[in-house]
Amino acid sequence: MCGIVGIVASDEVRQDLYDALTILQHRGQDAAGIVTSDGNHCFLRKSNGLVSDVFQDHHMQRLQGTVGIGHCRYPTAGSSSSAEAQPLYVNSPYGLALAHNGNLTNSADLRSELTANQLRHLNTSSDSEVLLNIFANELGSMRAVDPSPDNVFKAVGAVHEQCKGAYATVAMIIGSGIVGFRDPYGIRPLVYGRRQTDIGFDYMIASESVALDILGFDLIADVRPGEAIFITNDGQVYSQQCATQMELVPCIFEHVYLARPDSILDGMSVYKSRLKMGEYLAEQILKHYSGRDHDIDVVIPIPDTGRTAALPLAHELDTKYREGFVKNRYIGRTFIMPGQSQRKKSVKQKLNANSLEFKGKNVLLVDDSIVRGTTITQIIQQARKAGARKVYIASAAPAVRFQNVYGIDMPARDELVASDRTDEEVAEIIGADWLAYQTIEDLEASARKGNPEIGRFECSVFNGRYVTGDIDEAYLTKISYDRSDIVKQQREMNFPPARQAERDAKSSDKSFTQDVDIVDLHNHG
Repeated sequence: MCGIVGIVASDEVRQDLYDALTILQHRGQDAAGIVTSDGNHCFLRKSNGLVSDVFQDHHMQRLQGTVGIGHCRYPTAGSSSSAEAQPLYVNSPYGLALAHNGNLTNSADLRSELTANQLRHLNTSSDSEVLLNIFANELGSMRAVDPSPDNVFKAVGAVHEQCKGAYATVAMIIGSGIVGFRDPYGIRPLVYGRRQTDIGFDYMIASESVALDILGFDLIADVRPGEAIFITNDGQVYSQQCATQMELVPCIFEHVYLARPDSILDGMSVYKSRLKMGEYLAEQILKHYSGRDHDIDVVIPIPDTGRTAALPLAHELDTKYREGFVKNRYIGRTFIMPGQSQRKKSVKQKLNANSLEFKGKNVLLVDDSIVRGTTITQIIQQARKAGARKVYIASAAPAVRFQNVYGIDMPARDELVASDRTDEEVAEIIGADWLAYQTIEDLEASARKGNPEIGRFECSVFNGRYVTGDIDEAYLTKISYDRSDIVKQQREMNFPPARQAERDAKSSDKSFTQDVDIVDLHNHG
């Protein structure tokens, strides 16, 4: 889960790229980067941190050009080193920069092929660098002085043939334009739109439609599974289906948690999906009471993603809806924070219970999902400390029992609280008096209301079915190890923030890592 954006405009794009990344900041808070081009040179700034921290005034002034791409990073199993911040860049052919949202499931095999047979050097452990080099290798093999749309589409087609997994990608070809493409299943979202100017149109490709809306772009369409959109520097738009087999199977977790509620993904309103989740969840709760009057005094959402589902749920139960938790908006999303100790500390700082809404009441807390169970456990403890008589939990998503392999940092399976446990056992572990999960069927129906043409969703974290068909137990065992909190803590010990900052400072004049460098295309060779 990362945020990506690409813009071709008639004027400088740096501010629009910055603004788009702040809009997409919820998709990644680990690192951010922007690369721009004036047609002859490229200018890149990237580093660890929030968008507002990475880009200062002097960085923005040096990001010149009317074409550019940006990225806000959310790490899964990779390093937190700023060397893996995106966009990533290679100087041959033409000069290519790429930003990627997703995860390649066969990156290890592709890496071996690139280094052993294609003799390409890879500088990071990122699968995004693998994707970039495959695209560069295919585009370079065509030996075109200037890449035509047909060249670009053939290169994307070759990427589809080699790469498995999830990838929504935007790439900038220096001197030519930007290309956006999506894997043949369309697992991760990607949209594009245009904005009227005095002399024509500006174009944007982005992870979510909300970035288009706020910056005044009109949505043209979602990039279809296997499709590529190529926008030249002079504003010509070309599109082509580049995959031989494709099927739209979007990730359902985008609607549960990842995407902003004001986004439209593949024709489906995230906000309406979450409203329907609340309605279906109310039916589950009423079934639990088997026609008896429920004893719920108040419905309280866990902000922010629990709010939309909690509203119709309270209405269907004919009970009070109250804001019982006050949120500190200066704390990031705990789901995407590395390390269990950091997540625990952040939960305490992030939410505070208002005792007026809890004291002496049977409280139903509504959350978007339950993953490790540690966050909801602390929230339940807060509710009881605030005086709640009973604490019930309703999850707008089904029980998370399996790892995600398509770009979401689900932990090792044995760190998932619902793995190999009944609902009653989970309720006991987290300290709830009762727990209600959404069903998979109702969750899919909630999103499908907006686009009935979608046959199925990517729901592997709930049912263990991986749509790409290439996932075996050995792969799951490996990513369980890579994503375990113990391994993440070891990485931090081996490369703590102080050492990272020292290294970045030393390298700031030598690479793209910490400051903007100018690449002269005439020296590319």
